[in-house]
Amino acid sequence: MEIAQELAQVLIDGKWQNADVESTFHAENPATGETLPRAFPVSTWSDCDRALAAASKAAVELRGVTPDKIASFLEAYAFRLESATTELVAAAHEETALPISPRLKDVELPRTTNQLRQAATAVREESWKRATLDLERNIRSYFAPIGPVIVFGPNNFPFAFNGISGGDFAAAIAAGNPVIAKAHPLHPNTSRLLAEQALKAAEETGFPTRAVQLIYAISNENGLRLVSEPRVGAVGFTGSKNAGLHLKRAAEEAGKPIYLEMSSINPVIFLPGALAEEEERLARELVDSCLAGAGQFCTSPNLVVLWDGPVAESFLNSVAIAFRERPTQSLLSFAGRKQLHAGVTALVDASAELVTGGKPADGAGARYQNTLLRTTGKQFLSRPHDLQREVFGNVTMAVTVRNVEELQSMLEHLEGNLTGTIYSSKTGTDNETYSVIEPLLRPKVGRLLNDKMPTGVAVSPAMNHGGPFPATSHPGFTSVGIPSALTRFAVLQSYDGVREDRLPPILRNTISNPATWRSIDGAWVKG
Repeated sequence: MEIAQELAQVLIDGKWQNADVESTFHAENPATGETLPRAFPVSTWSDCDRALAAASKAAVELRGVTPDKIASFLEAYAFRLESATTELVAAAHEETALPISPRLKDVELPRTTNQLRQAATAVREESWKRATLDLERNIRSYFAPIGPVIVFGPNNFPFAFNGISGGDFAAAIAAGNPVIAKAHPLHPNTSRLLAEQALKAAEETGFPTRAVQLIYAISNENGLRLVSEPRVGAVGFTGSKNAGLHLKRAAEEAGKPIYLEMSSINPVIFLPGALAEEEERLARELVDSCLAGAGQFCTSPNLVVLWDGPVAESFLNSVAIAFRERPTQSLLSFAGRKQLHAGVTALVDASAELVTGGKPADGAGARYQNTLLRTTGKQFLSRPHDLQREVFGNVTMAVTVRNVEELQSMLEHLEGNLTGTIYSSKTGTDNETYSVIEPLLRPKVGRLLNDKMPTGVAVSPAMNHGGPFPATSHPGFTSVGIPSALTRFAVLQSYDGVREDRLPPILRNTISNPATWRSIDGAWVKG
């Protein structure tokens, strides 16, 4: 079949324009294997340079833009996304095979617009800036915009984590920074449609149009060069550990802060009392969590721990049966299926036993059999690094332990994760064991859960979607949860003896709405 070569334009300096093209690529429909007609450019460094020049100008412009105008842009963008729902979800469905309803239309797009509106509220409220006024010494400080932010979006959330609409985008804009979004090559047309709405929202609200830019693809070499560029303020990235570590080295060598979400196996521990009480229900919960979205969530449980014995065998048998009976779903890409199979093979080579699945599934599209592996605590401890490999998709591995001491040793070898879950008895029979293992698990995870699966990430101010390395590059920050997420893209600035009329408005002597301020050691602190 001959593929049409309608080449998409890049959004640079406030307008759609032809890319300086190194090569082109097409997205594919992973449910059918069909190559989609629109061609997208792989940009040369020239496009990156033009985008950086425009972003540098936008960063200066944004210093004079009021919080209300930034908030108005975010709200207008949210409204425009809702108005374009039909077109957006159709494009995302075609490029990702994710279901239109409920996933894209009823869950992910509303989450995206909710994030944008929460960011707008944070902009107006301003407590995230942590303005601090020491009036006696005339020293003041606050968090200010850091400068142009590069956002690399992932493959699995075409709206909520997209570089041009997702949480990193909302946080960077809310903090007063321009964004250069690098689209994910699996859903470039979705990103293009999102960027169209962002540009229209900017034009409607008088927001600097060059503050929102989109490039579809660049070479690995130019990606490394981009994150280490002097004009860049910070970088946000969600994706694979391999790509993230390469970007991390380049950015850090140049002194650029980079916030990465990379890898997590999200251990779920079932204590004996919990399984004895509700074995059947917990098996269903685990299966539902592991297979949701074909397992393509960064919080999908890749590691399940339970006590060796008859109850564990019955539990795992129920899980295996459900894995065989549940229909497979299309993965996000055929390349992803290949990587998933390589991960399963690596786990088997590292001593894991294949219980069910383990190969591509029949039927159209990028499908893989629902796969359950298992091993023992003793085997895990003999190869802890190899058996903590993240396999992104509908795969999980169970580990049976003989006693609490073996589990303690496992947790001591556990790498950093986004989440960790402990299921325990409702009657308190597991309390002693819980008190022993919780202090070991707690520092290894960003979010600790009790008696619930980790796959839901609520857009809440209290949420931490982060964790110790290698889950992320820094355990002190979150990519979900406003206003906390904004501080990644801010710089702490202090003013010492600066005349009041030269200070940013939030640092001047007049404290509006004193109820939003508090006094600490003689200094006034907002929020």
